[in-house]
Amino acid sequence: MSERQFHRSIGVFSGTAINMTQMCGIGPFITIPLMVAAMGGPQAIVGWIVGALLAMADGLVWAELGAAMPGSGGTYVYLREAFQERTGKLMPFLFIWTMLLAIPLLMSTGIIGMVEYLQFFFPNMGWWPSHLVGIAATGLVTWLLYRRIESVRVITVALWVIMLISIIGVAAAGFSHFNASLAFDFPPDAFGPRFFAGLGAGLIIGVYDYLGYNTTAYIGDELRDPGRTMPRSIIISIMAMMVIYLLLNISVLGVAPWQEIAHSKSIASLVVERSWGHAAAAVMTTLIIVTALASVFTGLLGGSRVPFEAARDKVFLSTFGRLHARDGFPHVALLTMGLVTAIGTFFDLTEVINMLLTATILVQSLAQVVALVVLRRRRPDLTRPYRQWLYPVPCIIALVGWIYVYISASTLSLLLSGAWIVAGVVVFMLWARVNAAWPFAPIETHRTAIGEP
Repeated sequence: MSERQFHRSIGVFSGTAINMTQMCGIGPFITIPLMVAAMGGPQAIVGWIVGALLAMADGLVWAELGAAMPGSGGTYVYLREAFQERTGKLMPFLFIWTMLLAIPLLMSTGIIGMVEYLQFFFPNMGWWPSHLVGIAATGLVTWLLYRRIESVRVITVALWVIMLISIIGVAAAGFSHFNASLAFDFPPDAFGPRFFAGLGAGLIIGVYDYLGYNTTAYIGDELRDPGRTMPRSIIISIMAMMVIYLLLNISVLGVAPWQEIAHSKSIASLVVERSWGHAAAAVMTTLIIVTALASVFTGLLGGSRVPFEAARDKVFLSTFGRLHARDGFPHVALLTMGLVTAIGTFFDLTEVINMLLTATILVQSLAQVVALVVLRRRRPDLTRPYRQWLYPVPCIIALVGWIYVYISASTLSLLLSGAWIVAGVVVFMLWARVNAAWPFAPIETHRTAIGEP
């Protein structure tokens, strides 16, 4: 039993830091132009607000499920508990199958963005040098995570501080030379018929930028008092990042025409250079690069626990269930996801974002809403330190919001994500046949209690 024990050392402050670092990262610095282009002007600010509302509704789903079942693995644990009586291990298996792709793809976007900002210093960097840098950066983050959780916590808080400095710096640069006529230069048809079409594309970007508010749910075994820490870290991080994103977006729009912003590849560098000069832009760009590494760092920290939990429950390859002999972390899962992240850096940023969202919406976001409702009915005995506010309103908002995001995604991402899930069903059937599991054997249920992984 001792080899399976984590160190419970993460409280509300460090948990919120982990969530916020993963939520922000380099996201807004590479997506503000995409949001402005998708929405067609300064009304892009609506995209951030709607994105926050969807994140909060979904966050309240995570908060109740995570506080009641704080084992490492997050969604895996919730789906296992909710759907095992009807479909055995199918749903948790599909979740792990999808996360092996989606989590590293999310980390790949951070590396891709970091390389884009490196081109501020090396504008003539070619295709191969760019990708070699991406591989090297992924290796560095994986090495930093290859240690016990106490060291990781200290590094995470330090990187969180750097992230806040970079955000505050860019916002300050924008507001120091703020021009309200630029920031609120709405086109004549800003809120016309095209608004809702643009909102769908903008919401995809907005949701991507808020992703990460659930990171602490993946490391429930490492939280102090998870029933208190998990809901607070989720709710506080979403509210704080909404304010940060709004301030950052408004400050950027006040420095240059929105048409120019919509085509920028390194908007933060542009804002700081135009406001404070090249030297200041160089310093801020460096901080943004570090921030990008921080987001990948915390994402791999939480994501590597997902296949580990599945392997412990005999739904995945047993090798992923091993903890490092000396420092007690899932080293096999960490190294595997680090490798997939490196591979993902070779693909286009826009399609990576669409693909990771469409893949996760079906087997995670929508499935979790259903799981919460199912568990309320089937497991009234389950201890719930936190119960969702205004239930079932947040569930309904999350359900409608995720469906809207899904149908707004690109056709290619819908096809590819659908094919990946179908392939997962086929692999599951083969796995179930070999391991004599449902539907080739009676269902074996697992009853989760508070504090039990």
